[in-house]
Amino acid sequence: MARKAVDTNVLDDYQRDGFVSGIPILTPHNAAIHRHHLERAESVFGSSLHYVNKVHTALKSPLAIATRPKLLDLVSSIIGPNILIYNVTFIIKEAMTPTYVSWHQDLTYWGLNGGDQVSAWLALSTANERSGCMEMIPGSHQWGEQAQVTGNDPNNVLLQSQTIKGVDESQGVACALAPGQVSLHHGWTVHCSRPNRSTDRRIGLNIQYITPDMRQEKVDFDSALLVRGEDPFQFYRQDTPATDYELSAQSAERLRIATQEYQRIAGS
Repeated sequence: MARKAVDTNVLDDYQRDGFVSGIPILTPHNAAIHRHHLERAESVFGSSLHYVNKVHTALKSPLAIATRPKLLDLVSSIIGPNILIYNVTFIIKEAMTPTYVSWHQDLTYWGLNGGDQVSAWLALSTANERSGCMEMIPGSHQWGEQAQVTGNDPNNVLLQSQTIKGVDESQGVACALAPGQVSLHHGWTVHCSRPNRSTDRRIGLNIQYITPDMRQEKVDFDSALLVRGEDPFQFYRQDTPATDYELSAQSAERLRIATQEYQRIAGS
């Protein structure tokens, strides 16, 4: 399977392929520190923080990553100077487990109009083909919204097991990441990831950036956090950024509520 090489011109690559990969944001040492913060929080939460939503409102570690100037500069080069964080989640595959992510597009179920959105996926552990790194179909962001079949596969990480059928998997590009590296992809880019066959957890931090003019069309209670520029539209309830690296019982409850709200949106 082909591997994606990062060109110095990130914007050209992104516009052509719908993604770029392998960009260093953290040093491996700093990635290990942020992994430690995550795993301490999990001990308080009582379970994995996998797919728990709005973690940047309860934990300073994911907020610090999502607002790093180098990462925001990259996002700004793609969607412009005004940036909201829509959501931040850890996506975790435990070692030697069958969980996977089927071929899908991110924007299908979020209820957002427009396409001025960037998904950042930063590795806190090694993400390679053995551990189930993401695979992208180059140019698929130009296809528009594709039909997706929903289901209830317990091993599929996606909320509705949503799957795009008939994808030519031979065109997939593996986006391997070392700890501290990031990939960026468009919300319509078709992508997937396979099971983790390694002996370590595959931990990624997924950050969804949008422009303030993208409106939520499914519900009237959605929220976001302005992290650069201005928001003249005020379509979203303003999220409160985390101030502590430790997870409190109160913060844990806020995360549970945020996850329930997200599931009401994405599951409808």
